Amino acid sequence: MKLDVSGMRYLTKEHFKVLTAVELGMKNHEIVPVELISSIAKLRHGGVAKILSHLLRNKLIAHDGTTYDGFKLTYMGYDFLALKVFMKHGHIAGLGRQIGVGKESDIYMAVQPDGTEVAIKFHRLGRT
Repeated sequence: MKLDVSGMRYLTKEHFKVLTAVELGMKNHEIVPVELISSIAKLRHGGVAKILSHLLRNKLIAHDGTTYDGFKLTYMGYDFLALKVFMKHGHIAGLGRQIGVGKESDIYMAVQPDGTEVAIKFHRLGRT
């Protein structure tokens, strides 16, 4: 699956709060219930539902309603969280094209704030 970061500019602080809440909930749950997501993110339930539907449309999370209603992060959701941390700490300013695909990772070009080009490697656990 190719990483498409064009939608990242439309994600707000609340979107990343919900993504982080899903990630934190996945420490103890395979499928994170909506109530736990809203309590971890400290947002209202109605606001969380709207944000979850937006994240689901952009394939950053996956919905599983077989056993009970809940969500889990996808690879793209993990990638967006990692890129947000890199950008927040000033390590990268932009992401470029994909330069390689390995057995267990994808490699992309990135640009640092000073203009230096670097490579970013996203590990894909479970892909063989």
